[in-house]
Amino acid sequence: MRVPDEPTYAIPIEETLDGMLGFEHLEIGADHASARFEVANRHRQPFGIVHGGVYAALAEGLCSGATYMQVAGDGKIAVGSSNFTSFLRPVTHGVVTANARALHSGRTSWVWECEFTNADGKRCAISRVTLAVIDPR
Repeated sequence: MRVPDEPTYAIPIEETLDGMLGFEHLEIGADHASARFEVANRHRQPFGIVHGGVYAALAEGLCSGATYMQVAGDGKIAVGSSNFTSFLRPVTHGVVTANARALHSGRTSWVWECEFTNADGKRCAISRVTLAVIDPR
């Protein structure tokens, strides 16, 4: 099978969590991917800093999408099976950028590391994301 140029999803991206949070994918490759978002109130917890769930959501969506682009040619999809995110520095404004790299790309699982930096290029969070490669339902 051939990898699709534009993935066919069951739900339009703009209606998913990634779409609602305004994540912008910058680059997706076989072993790397990057994305960003401009911090807005929808990303903040009540004390004004970016909510940890935003980092976890971006890491999983970015890494899942990158894995999918590699396994779709075999008729497979990628779904999250583990997401461990550590928060290193609070962010209250500006652009947050995510850069992910594949650590393992197997037949049934992939493992990614995703690093988040603030507008000053300082690391603010890191994620380790494990994905299962499965047949679509």
